[in-house]
Amino acid sequence: MTKGLTYGIFIYEQVAELDFVGPLQVFGVSNQLLQSGQVVTIGQDTHPLRGVGGLQIVPDYSFENAPKLDVLLLPGTAEISEYALGNDKAIDWVRDQYNKVDWMTGVCTGGLLLQKAGLLKGRKATTHWMLMESLAKDPEVTELPDLRYVRDGNIVTSQGISAGIDMALWLVGEIHTPDHARMVRKILQYDPAPPYTGEV
Repeated sequence: MTKGLTYGIFIYEQVAELDFVGPLQVFGVSNQLLQSGQVVTIGQDTHPLRGVGGLQIVPDYSFENAPKLDVLLLPGTAEISEYALGNDKAIDWVRDQYNKVDWMTGVCTGGLLLQKAGLLKGRKATTHWMLMESLAKDPEVTELPDLRYVRDGNIVTSQGISAGIDMALWLVGEIHTPDHARMVRKILQYDPAPPYTGEV
């Protein structure tokens, strides 16, 4: 049996909750099945934060004392320029983590953190449709707006919000096995058939 991993999730003021809570559940169930590993949240410090939907969040670790990670997930938010992209310390930390982790992932506008850190140069990527133009303006990034998630090397980006769950399921299947990912999906009862998608 393969071992569970240490998954780290970067959180910050006004982060979009479902961007990270969905993947957190996927990673957590994966580790539970493997009876090892951990999922941790990491902030610039450990002061309480508020998500964009009002959820209060307390990071487990700060940049300074976070454990060695296997996977780093970067969630997004509607106002990412104000709350994360302008934080040089956070961008430096993300850039530094690239050489330490096995996988870097960005959900929604979290992909723009990867871009700001210079980690999407020469790569294919996607993000939330409302901010796809931010990738399109960068000649060093090939944007793929129609894909739910995009893997290029050891970096995986996804479209917005719920697409992060799809990306996380793919990732645990890639790291472990497709059957493992299918069991995670089954436990989560993730079989979306959303209302309001059909023609009237």
